[in-house]
Amino acid sequence: MAVREGLERALRAAVRGKVAFDAGSRALVTMDASNYRRVPLGVVAPFDADDVAAALAVCREFEVPVVARGGGTSVAGQATGEGVVLDFTRHMNAVLAVDPGARTAVVQPGAVLDDLRRQAAPHGLTFGPDPSTHGRCTLGGMIGNNACGAHSVAWGTTADNVHELDVLTYGGDRARLGRGLGSLPAPLADGLRALVDGDLAMLRTGFPVLPRRISGYALDALLPERGTDVARAFTGSEGTLGVLTQAVVRLVAVPTARALAVLAYPDEGAAADAAHLLLPRGPLTVEGMAADLVGQASGLPAGGAWLFAETGGATAAEAASRARDLCRAAAADGACGHTVVADPAGQRALWRMRDDAAGTATRLPDGSEAWPGWEDCAVPPARLGAYLREFRALLGRYGLRGAPFGHFGEGCVHVRLDVDLLTDEGVRRYRDFSGEMADLVVAHGGSLSGEHGDGQARAELLPRMYGPEMVRLFERAKAVWDPAGGLNPGMLVRPYRLDENLRFAPLPRRPVPVAFGYPGDGGDFTAAVRRCVGVAKCRETAVGTGVMCPSFRVTGEERHSTRGRARLLHEMLAGEVLPDGWRSEEVHGALDLCLACKGCRSDCPVGVDMATYKAEFLHHHYAGRVRPAAHYAMGWLPLWLRWAAAVPGTLNAAARTPLATVAKRLAGIAPERPLPSLAAQPFTRWWDGRPANDAATSSGDRVAVLWPDTFTNYLTPSVGRAAVAVLEDAGIRLLVPPRPVCCGLTWVSTGQLHRARKVMRRTLDVLAPALAAGHPVIGLEPSCTASLRTDLPELLPDDPRARQLASSVRTFAQALEELAPDWRPPRVDRPVVGQTHCHQHAVLGDAAERRLRERAGLSGELSGGCCGLAGNFGFERGHYAVSVACAEEQLLPALRQAPPDAEVIADGFSCRTQIRNLSDRQGRHLAEILADSLGRKACKHA
Repeated sequence: MAVREGLERALRAAVRGKVAFDAGSRALVTMDASNYRRVPLGVVAPFDADDVAAALAVCREFEVPVVARGGGTSVAGQATGEGVVLDFTRHMNAVLAVDPGARTAVVQPGAVLDDLRRQAAPHGLTFGPDPSTHGRCTLGGMIGNNACGAHSVAWGTTADNVHELDVLTYGGDRARLGRGLGSLPAPLADGLRALVDGDLAMLRTGFPVLPRRISGYALDALLPERGTDVARAFTGSEGTLGVLTQAVVRLVAVPTARALAVLAYPDEGAAADAAHLLLPRGPLTVEGMAADLVGQASGLPAGGAWLFAETGGATAAEAASRARDLCRAAAADGACGHTVVADPAGQRALWRMRDDAAGTATRLPDGSEAWPGWEDCAVPPARLGAYLREFRALLGRYGLRGAPFGHFGEGCVHVRLDVDLLTDEGVRRYRDFSGEMADLVVAHGGSLSGEHGDGQARAELLPRMYGPEMVRLFERAKAVWDPAGGLNPGMLVRPYRLDENLRFAPLPRRPVPVAFGYPGDGGDFTAAVRRCVGVAKCRETAVGTGVMCPSFRVTGEERHSTRGRARLLHEMLAGEVLPDGWRSEEVHGALDLCLACKGCRSDCPVGVDMATYKAEFLHHHYAGRVRPAAHYAMGWLPLWLRWAAAVPGTLNAAARTPLATVAKRLAGIAPERPLPSLAAQPFTRWWDGRPANDAATSSGDRVAVLWPDTFTNYLTPSVGRAAVAVLEDAGIRLLVPPRPVCCGLTWVSTGQLHRARKVMRRTLDVLAPALAAGHPVIGLEPSCTASLRTDLPELLPDDPRARQLASSVRTFAQALEELAPDWRPPRVDRPVVGQTHCHQHAVLGDAAERRLRERAGLSGELSGGCCGLAGNFGFERGHYAVSVACAEEQLLPALRQAPPDAEVIADGFSCRTQIRNLSDRQGRHLAEILADSLGRKACKHA
């Protein structure tokens, strides 16, 4: 403890960037995307290279190791450490320059790859290596691991695209690495010269020749006949030799147009056998996937495995012609089907499936967990088919399963395996399997790592690949660069055992008592938290990359990403760094800015559902304690609104007086947020007062329950009335529950789950006759509809009525499509602007809404992302700034750019409220727009 306190004081005095030794900051970086976990002493976010030098000097003084970290997407454990973690994503994250003439770029280590690609794109250039994590991996991490990606068959690995590197050694030396030893500090230059001169024969003969040899140190790049390329030799050293502070990287010209040849084969082995035969025809990519990964994906020709072969050209026609040539060649070499995808949207959809594979492969089709560790071995491409067949046989002997995919054109295969890393016996069997696996790869002339590095997962097995003499040479190289052994110890040389530091070890061995059912995780909250494997898609911030994670997009802080919150929950369950369990203030603070948008439920490749985890945490965190005022004000909103409906005029008038300020303070509501107005007449009261002959008649199979959600009923009954007009015009006979019903959403979102269950059970009792009759239930408010679909059955897993109601729920557009397929909506013929509700995106889907808008002549796309209000979130005190910033990401710019006659569509009450509060536009539910047109149509025919 004394050492840590002294280290922290010294770092704060020496470093201008952020120094964080608190439990929450440490917990966020205990893991990367691997199976491993190491707890650091602290985290430093250096401001510049001088800060890095100062931090290294302090760590040398205290004899504390240092680990450099970028996006934390490494899958072999090399981005974790026990000493000080240098986080380059906060400050040293810029693309400093792009030189289109020289085709180079200058980047800092924390720069995200896609940021570089965006800045290079106007010049017709890109950075060739493109791993599937391109939206969040950093250039420093790519250089550390020698990352590759799908286009390496055309443009090579990161090592092939590095020009110069500025690094700092643990000893404090600054060095610019390129070709030759002349610019290096004398001790480093002399040491490397002696290393090469003393073992020329081994360096020339001891490395396998294959395109994806990533394992070990690339010491053969130091050979004189290879230009003594020190930058290339450093690339892939996994932060064990020096700390990168700046890089000059090469850029490549991109084709004007691209096409994708999708080639089908009977099985994975046939696809692997054929992949290398395509290379002489110059494809940009040759990626492989089998049926056990793609599932029910559409757009693929019939087969058991597929190759994605991308082609480029000066024109779309030229690219498509080259793709067709590939198809003809593939047919002669065993392909059983093919298709050419020329349109960019279709290509993006297929590539998205491939990009997400690193996450989706962690769950097998039956829901079993699968883990990395042996996910990127590489063999000579011509050996890939034979290797995969023997690999499958080895899996069979150990009773393991996995879904191989990856860079078949270069003999590199990714696979996550359902190894048991939770029990001692399972870990022992995994160790035995790893040894046999390494021998299999070496027998085929391969590399233990073909892209992701050795880290802790494979470094122990390097003697099987290289032999003991070469491994001793690696150790001598490490000693030349880092004689004190202060940089990322335990990686590559003198490594940890592959079964040490497993991240599962400190987790509870038995399920912890929880409220939700977690059906996809066997009822085990720990298993639900384990879903997050760290691929960090939630850290992407580019517009158009989905909904998650709105607060991270605003703050840029790891604790506000889905991964960061999952990591904190993991450490809460482990109890070492965060020992307070459900009372943890670190977890509470991170979840406070979770909007519960449910975006991660659909956008996260492994389906992490942070909205549910937040509700679970709040339920336990406040058990037996007084809650924040907003929980009582917003959580119990359905009850307050039911009472308020008796005197709406009085309360609306009071909301325009100074009393509103006092009321908001007492209720925990943001002072900047106007209070919504109560409707003069609730929807249900209007419904009860309708003359019986106003209801449409229809056949018996067109009867549905219209759900009178709290927001529609008490705040915007115009939505309900409009929906009735449209649905009845379509010939659907509507029923409205005779007594108040509620989905329980507001109690769920504030973690009052006991109360939510009571509300839900009462609702099921009221709806019992309708459910028995098999009537569908139409929801108008996306958040309430989504809650019925998901929260209801997950909070009442033992009540079959909950599952029945969940399966009966339809959105407004889905109901029209299913119950009145021949109905023709009125033509509106206007452009649209607005936002798809985040719960609609995540849970319900909006395909039916898109089709309905198209049929009504409502043209254009709605914004993605989240409006930022998100139910109670944007109303709560302290959230207003983040709420507005979320709206500014996509929604508000879209409104400002929309033509004046555009219809503003916002089906959610939160979205409409945010639009009204922050713009001069008024959002309307799709039902209201269609109902208006129905009225005009009736007048026209009167």
